[in-house]
Amino acid sequence: MSKEDFIKLLENKGIVLNNKQIKQFESYYKILVDWNEKMNLTAITDEEGVYLKHFYDSVTIAFDFKFNNQSIVDVGAGAGFPSIPLKIIYPDLKITIVDSLTKRITFLNHLFKELALTDCKAISVRAEDYAKDNREKCDIVMARAVARLNILDELCLPLVKVGGYFLALKGLKADEELQEAKRGIDMLGGSVEEIIDFTLTNNDHRSNIIIKKVKSTPNKFPRMFAKIKKQPL
Repeated sequence: MSKEDFIKLLENKGIVLNNKQIKQFESYYKILVDWNEKMNLTAITDEEGVYLKHFYDSVTIAFDFKFNNQSIVDVGAGAGFPSIPLKIIYPDLKITIVDSLTKRITFLNHLFKELALTDCKAISVRAEDYAKDNREKCDIVMARAVARLNILDELCLPLVKVGGYFLALKGLKADEELQEAKRGIDMLGGSVEEIIDFTLTNNDHRSNIIIKKVKSTPNKFPRMFAKIKKQPL
C-alpha cells in the first residue's frame, strides 16, 4: 500500500488526514526504520508494507468503533501498534502503552517527542502487574498480535472500567481463539459485542473483536502470567 493509497482509503472511510497528520505518519515510518537497525522492532520495513500491515491495519478498528477523547491502554504495543496510528488521527486520545521490554519503551518515548504527541506515556511493566494499581480505570484496552485471546482476556479486561471496551485486533485464527476464550471473557466481566471480519488489500484475513465490559472483574484476576499461560480460563 502506497502512502497515497493509505490516505485515499482512509478518506473513503470518512477519515480525512490533514497535512500535519500525513507528515506524522511519514516521520513515524522513517523513525521506525532507523531505530529498527538498532533494535528488533518489526520484520516489516518496506514503506508499502508498513503503511499496509502496521498503519492501515491499526486504523481499521476505527471504521467500526468511535474514538473520541477516551483513555486507552495498549498492551504489548511493541513499536506502537495500534495505539499510535490512532493517536495521530484522534489527537484527543490519552494513550498509555504497557510493554515489558524497556528498549521498546525508549523507542516509544523518542517517538512521542519526535511526533509531538501529547497525553502519551509508555511504561515498562507487565500487564498483570500494571493492573494492581490500575484495575477498572480505563475506557479502552487494546491489543494487537500479542497472544491468543484466552490469555489476552485476563491481561486486558481487569483494566477496563465497567461500560468500557476491550478491543482485540486478531488474524486468521480469530474464530478459533474466540471459542477458546468465551468462558474466560464471561468470567472476567466481558461480553462480545461485535466481530468484524475483513481482508487487507493483500487479502490477509483480519478480525477486529469488540468486547464490552458489562460487569466488574473478580478481584482474583488477573493471576500471575505463568498461571494465565499454563491454565487459561
